[in-house]
Amino acid sequence: MKFNTAITLLLASTTTAYAQNTADDTTQVQLQPVEVKQYFTSQSLLKLTSSAQTVSAQTIQAQSTISLTSAINTVSGIRMEERSPGSYRLAMRGSLIRSPFGVRNTKVYMDEIPLTDAGGNTYFNLLDPNAIAAVQVIKGPDGSLFGANSGGVIRITPDGFDSNANRLNFQLADGSFGLIQENLGISRKVNDKYHFAFNQSYTKSDGYRENSALNKLTLQTTHNWRYNNYGTLKFYGLYSDMDYQTPGGLTLKQYEENPKMARPAAGPNPGAAEQNATIYNKTFIGGLIHEYQLNAQFSHVISLFGSYTDFENPFITNYEFRKEKNFGTRTFLSYQNGNTKLPLQFQVGLEAIKGWNDIKNFDNERGVAGDPQAFDKLDNSQINLFARTQVDFTPDWVLEASLGYNANAIDYATTFPAENSTEGSINFKGNLSPRLATSYQFNNWMAVRGSISRGYSTPTIAEVRSSDNTINNSLLAESGMNYELGYKIKSPNQNWIVDLSIYQYLMDNSIVRQINENGSESYVNAGEMNQKGAELSVWSYWKWNSNWLKSITFNTAFSYNHYRFGNYQSGEQNFKGNKITSVPDWTLVNTLLFSFAHNISFNIYHNHTSTIPLDDANAVFADAYDLIQAKVSWSNKISNSKYSYSLFAGSDNLLNQKYSLGNDINAFGGRYFNAAAPRNYYIGMKLHM
Repeated sequence: MKFNTAITLLLASTTTAYAQNTADDTTQVQLQPVEVKQYFTSQSLLKLTSSAQTVSAQTIQAQSTISLTSAINTVSGIRMEERSPGSYRLAMRGSLIRSPFGVRNTKVYMDEIPLTDAGGNTYFNLLDPNAIAAVQVIKGPDGSLFGANSGGVIRITPDGFDSNANRLNFQLADGSFGLIQENLGISRKVNDKYHFAFNQSYTKSDGYRENSALNKLTLQTTHNWRYNNYGTLKFYGLYSDMDYQTPGGLTLKQYEENPKMARPAAGPNPGAAEQNATIYNKTFIGGLIHEYQLNAQFSHVISLFGSYTDFENPFITNYEFRKEKNFGTRTFLSYQNGNTKLPLQFQVGLEAIKGWNDIKNFDNERGVAGDPQAFDKLDNSQINLFARTQVDFTPDWVLEASLGYNANAIDYATTFPAENSTEGSINFKGNLSPRLATSYQFNNWMAVRGSISRGYSTPTIAEVRSSDNTINNSLLAESGMNYELGYKIKSPNQNWIVDLSIYQYLMDNSIVRQINENGSESYVNAGEMNQKGAELSVWSYWKWNSNWLKSITFNTAFSYNHYRFGNYQSGEQNFKGNKITSVPDWTLVNTLLFSFAHNISFNIYHNHTSTIPLDDANAVFADAYDLIQAKVSWSNKISNSKYSYSLFAGSDNLLNQKYSLGNDINAFGGRYFNAAAPRNYYIGMKLHM
């Protein structure tokens, strides 16, 4: 048994993969079946017990590579928004109610290295889309293997971990609102045992709205050393220097009169531009991954990783400085017996992360730090012990069971003001998170699956110590049970695949965001959330022998969310039965890729999002919208050389719709709306060697 078969990806595509036939990543692609891999082992497409999907590098390249938003949204059950350039937020199988500025409820990994830190935060916006080989998504709570999460798991394969081919790419793009993007990618196979990759990118944008400029530099490198037939040592390193302005939310009247404006002054609070509201983030993430095949049955993986973040945020009400340090390990031992009569596998492991957070807040004097307001230190520790077993009772029937033990603690100390000096601890008692799943394959083209799993998500550091500069030691962890059924069918010739999932997640102690009068935020437990949903994914590929049209690839991702509050009391109001804030009832995303002769491709992306409740009382809704994007690419070889080039052009919001993306929820003073850009364009070129 080869080592790289036993321990590889979290999951490979449950749908389709694109095989590159020309120098450009987005032209003349062909649909091919792929080997499906869950976290520990290879499985056939129909045997997979999870609701899962992979976003390939080709899918990312087919969209605009300025942002991951469109590519990620091609997965049903997942929703990514970009409030302004560089300001991401993301939700999986759960509301955006906990994710006003980032990622909550979800664990994110770079191979075996967690990008989600000990405090529960994930800086997804630091990544360069061009340096990603694949984004693997497993939907639904899986605290049994990946620590505290209630939405799901995202595992990213960086460029260089998936391939050892020699290549050199250089890309330049220019677009509306002062957009400039430059990318350099190098991959080299030094010898049969060692290869490396290096990626560099720079992105600049003035933004559509006032006070929404972006500057972002990323440097990423991967190294693979197969030092003998059984062992591999890998290194991942990322440095990002990013700053982006935050324009703030507008009232409906302001949004209708001038959607380009930043949040203006209101009462005693100055405006966003006046205060130079900006995020400055310098982060380094690095880690080593060692994989070893001990014998035919046993293999072992261990990773050591760490990160350092220098974070600075002049905000409306204060000027915040954060120093964040994290260090941890993830390791597991895997056994597979290879028995053809009763295949059995078993894994046991742990993940432990320690974080140190030094947070200081000052008055914000028009973008300059003034008098001190509050200084706090918060040290966070997380540990996850896990075990998993899988038995193939028959070639068609798979049973999988796993159990995780999750513990989390926060030690805090307030050092300023001196009169408020205090120390304490917040301990979230150890929690057991089981998962039981099975799949049954009726024949070569149809299968069903089912699972029961427990979700568990502790408050993040950003929620315990939010922008109101106080430490909330009364927040409880979210938890609940998820019940799911799935059905998958594919055509015998692999021309199309349909995947349907229905689920119900009953969550207790759900965490919601509330905005104070001065614009600062705080978090409370909202009681119960009843999350019922259905997801439908369709992938199809059709090939012609025409002289001009070569193939058509069509994908659909449909999500229906019947999300309702249970017993949720806020003051004198009870919001029981209301729609959960920030969750659309349904979304529909379609992509249509035409491959023509002469290495020309044309991609169309359509996203329909229904109305979105913006407050817990369901008194204010964001309008539904239809977003259409398009991109055309042409690739060609340079005569009598090993070089080739690609030219591309694209447009976003072709219908020129006026819509708000990344709305502020439960916003004080009615400042809910963040206007998205109207119709805009970009062009670019890419050189290949």
